[in-house]
Amino acid sequence: MSNIVNNPTAQNIQKFFLYARKSTDVEDKQVQSIEGQLDELRLLAKRENLIVVEELIEKQSAKIPGRPVFDSMIKRIERGQANGILSWHPDRLARNSVDGGRIIYLIDTGKISALKFNTFWFEPTPQGKFMLSISFSQSKYYVDSLSENTRRGLRQKARNGFMPGRSPFGYLNDSRDKSIVINKKVAPHIIKAFERYSKGDTQLKEISSFLASKGIITSKNKNLRIDKTKNILSNSFYHGTFKYGGEVYEGRHDPIVSKKLFDEVQNVLKVRNGPWLKSNQDHPVKAYNGLLRCGECGMMVTGDYKTKFYKGTNRTAVYHYYHCTKKNKLISCSQPHITEEDLHSQLTTLLKKYTLRQDWAN
Repeated sequence: MSNIVNNPTAQNIQKFFLYARKSTDVEDKQVQSIEGQLDELRLLAKRENLIVVEELIEKQSAKIPGRPVFDSMIKRIERGQANGILSWHPDRLARNSVDGGRIIYLIDTGKISALKFNTFWFEPTPQGKFMLSISFSQSKYYVDSLSENTRRGLRQKARNGFMPGRSPFGYLNDSRDKSIVINKKVAPHIIKAFERYSKGDTQLKEISSFLASKGIITSKNKNLRIDKTKNILSNSFYHGTFKYGGEVYEGRHDPIVSKKLFDEVQNVLKVRNGPWLKSNQDHPVKAYNGLLRCGECGMMVTGDYKTKFYKGTNRTAVYHYYHCTKKNKLISCSQPHITEEDLHSQLTTLLKKYTLRQDWAN
C-alpha cells in the first residue's frame, strides 16, 4: 500500500464503478436492457483498458432521488474507492436535478476525474461539464414531458367515457380494445349485494361475508375489509358514472345496477354513518352526538347514559354525559367525561356573544 502512495503514477490511476440501471417505469421500456448494457460496457472497459472496481446494477427509476445503489456508489466515490463511473448514457445516472447536481459537484471537487459512456462524450473541462449538464437537463425534460403526456392521455380517455385504471369487481378490462366489460359471473352477486344492503337491515360485515361466499375476496384469500365493502357499495361506476381527477364523467360501459337502487344504498350508508340515535323514548336522544370534537386530541365526542337505581325506593334516575372517544392511538387524551348539564352550560356561555341584544331582538 505504501508503494502505491509513494508512486505519483499510481496516485493518478483511474478506477471505475460500472453502473447499469433499468427502470421498471414505462419511459424506460425501450432502453437497452441491463444485460445489453453490461455487455457493451465490458467491451468498452476492455477496449480502453479501464480498471473496473465493481459492477453495480440497479432496477429503479431515476425520476426522483433515493436510489440505494446509486447513493451507495456516490458515498464510496467520496471515500476514494473509485474516481470514475462507466455507464451507458448520462440518463442512466440521473433523471432528476438532485442526482445530476451531485455528479457535477463531485467533478468540481475532483472526486470524479472521469466519466465514460458508450453513447456520450465527456471530459472534465468546462465545456464537458456544460454538455453533461445539458444531457442531465434533457433527461429530466424527457421524464417531465412523458409524465404530462401520460396524464393528458388519461384525462382524454376519461372524457371519452373510459375510466383509466383497473376495473372494479363485476367488470373486466378488455385488452383488445382497452374497454371495460361486464363480468357475467360476478356481476349478479354485486347486484345482489346492493339489493340486500338497500333494505337497511344488513351490516357491511354481512355483505362482505356474502361476497366471500361467492368468491369475491382479496388477493390473499380473505374477506373484503369493511371499508373495501363500503367502497363497492358507494362506487358510482356501477350505475354508469365515474370520478377521475376530481371530475365526474359519464362512462361508456354498461351499468350493473340502476340509479334508483344505487341511491337507495347511499341513503342507507348515510344513515348508518351518521351519529347514533337511540330510538327508545325512555332515554332522550343524545343531542350533541356527531357535533363536537375533543379540544385535546381532536377525536369525536360521543354521548352515553347511566341508569341509577336507589336502594330502598322505587326511584331510578338516568344521567347523561359526554366523553371523548379517544380513538387517536398517537395521542394519550386525558379529558374526563362531562355531564350533559355542564356541557350545555359551557355551550350556552360560548354562544352568548353571538346572541342578539334585546332591543335588536324586539
